[in-house]
Amino acid sequence: MRKLYTNYIDNFSGLSKEIWLLSLVTFINRAGAMVIPFLSLYLVNSKGFTLPQVGWIMTCFGLGSLAGTWVGGKLTDTIGAYKVITTSLFLGGLGFIGLQFMESFYGFCAGIFALIFVADAYRPAIFVACDAYSKPKNITRSIALIRLAINLGFSIGPVIGGIIIARINYNSLFWIDGVTCILAAILLFVLLKPKRRTTEEPEVVKVKEGISPYKNGIFLLLIVIMIFSTMMFVQYFSVVPLYYEQAYFLSEDVIGAILFLNGILIVAFEMPLVGWLERINISKTMATFWGMVFLALSFLVFNLSDAFAVLIIGMVLMTLGEMIGSPFSNALALEMAPKGRKGSYMGLFSMSFSVSHIFGHNGGMNLVDQFGYRNTWFIIVVILIIVSIMTLWLHKKVKKRSVLALTS
Repeated sequence: MRKLYTNYIDNFSGLSKEIWLLSLVTFINRAGAMVIPFLSLYLVNSKGFTLPQVGWIMTCFGLGSLAGTWVGGKLTDTIGAYKVITTSLFLGGLGFIGLQFMESFYGFCAGIFALIFVADAYRPAIFVACDAYSKPKNITRSIALIRLAINLGFSIGPVIGGIIIARINYNSLFWIDGVTCILAAILLFVLLKPKRRTTEEPEVVKVKEGISPYKNGIFLLLIVIMIFSTMMFVQYFSVVPLYYEQAYFLSEDVIGAILFLNGILIVAFEMPLVGWLERINISKTMATFWGMVFLALSFLVFNLSDAFAVLIIGMVLMTLGEMIGSPFSNALALEMAPKGRKGSYMGLFSMSFSVSHIFGHNGGMNLVDQFGYRNTWFIIVVILIIVSIMTLWLHKKVKKRSVLALTS
């Protein structure tokens, strides 16, 4: 047991103080993010919206995310990640508090757009800050630590959120989300405010190298792959919770407990898994491929049995795919980004998740409305098989480019 513990701790060694502080702030922020996993349930149960209406609201969620990540990436290259992250957290906190007062369908569409616009400016900035404060050899593990903080917070949030909904009401979640975002912004300002010029926003680079991400064919292929894979992944935050409730008649606190499994598995196993995969020298592209394979299997098992255990197996498979694919795909995007353009590259990379929110939730809701859950899961599996094949194509292109770079 002592050896296992030592090996686990070794996976965290060598990471900078700034990365640990960013992770702490990210944990506080995500621990309060209780609204998002229950948003589709809130819109149906408390607001009385139909599934297609929920789909359109989630499309506005995605549009806000798309605009926010694009602006966040641009601002990160001009004013620096530190200012972008702090401002995004503070304004996002105010937005969460205000969202609960939206009553009409169109009002909620506008409110969710504005909230996610400011909140998701955080995404490209946190990746660039991670790159700036990490040694090159520690990038993947630094990203994994940030993800661990996200998922530790996310694992606690749904459990507490489910209990609060069952015991109090949905509106309490908006207050908690808002206050924790503001608290995270204050802590970032206090704990990470640079005292010396050498550490103040080191990620701002005036000289731009390389080409624009919009002209980088291989990077654009990665973006297309991420759009379609995350369109399927986001079903776990809208359609799947409704499936738990409508097909298995689960209450919000039980649904929160299942979502807790995702976070706690990532907290316990992602860093050791990433460390092991790095030691066996798996390529970032192949890790991304295997992440999609496990994600596809997580949906496939839903149609194999009606037993409750299938929900647990599906969550475990999805989490395994996330642990393998996400840190390496993020690291791959950073690796492709030249100096002075990292904000733009990671902004575009983060926008792929935003696009998936635009079409993924809406598409999933309408598929279920038209064809039912069972056929929807089969459609998702087929799409992920196609995307996995595209990832193998990306692997060949990246490998070929690496060989050409070595021989030139």
